[in-house]
Amino acid sequence: MSRGTLVLCCALLAGCGARALSMRPASRSFTPDDYSSIYEDWTRTSDDFAFDRLEDILHVTATFEAWEFRWAYVVRYAADYSLRTDERTRLLRSTLADAQERHRFFVTMVGNRYRESDLTDERTAWRILLVDGEGRQTRPVEVTRLRRPGATERIYFPTISVHRHTFRVAFPTHHEDGTPVIAPDAREIVLRLTGAEGSVDLRWELNPDAPAEPLEIEADPAG
Repeated sequence: MSRGTLVLCCALLAGCGARALSMRPASRSFTPDDYSSIYEDWTRTSDDFAFDRLEDILHVTATFEAWEFRWAYVVRYAADYSLRTDERTRLLRSTLADAQERHRFFVTMVGNRYRESDLTDERTAWRILLVDGEGRQTRPVEVTRLRRPGATERIYFPTISVHRHTFRVAFPTHHEDGTPVIAPDAREIVLRLTGAEGSVDLRWELNPDAPAEPLEIEADPAG
């Protein structure tokens, strides 16, 4: 199997069966129990295996922390930590404002050489990029390794493991020329990890036809 065929198979598996997601902010009425399904909607997993060498190349899972995910996260977090209504509202407004500035991803991964799969190490074997439907690539503005994820991360992002590196990766929402990194009419976005050993695409199918609604944050973000 060629590298190109392998990359295609990984990309198809990563997005298979997922619903098309909306990038257009709109009010939501989530309950804490909704978090698990929203997490699954915005999370992609892929494995790259070199058949010619019969060895694993890369195992990676990424959650796109888009506005809908952030809303569900705040509702779950607020319930778990018994936040007051004003604290909940303030946290929601803050994270939704950040979503206008940064496309954030929570990433866990490991390659066949543990140290080389550390994205913050100068000897890393991997480069991470955000790629739009036209093939335009955007580099991250921030890659932070979580050396000791806390209880919140371990519960809300269940792929965290002592066998994987954990990262928070942020991309700008706009290119330097002012154009959006994810265009309003985009039908997909790809998080790509690529290097000499191979390439893995994690793909989110988007629904640009979703209706735009006024974003109203009520006193209780659970609706």
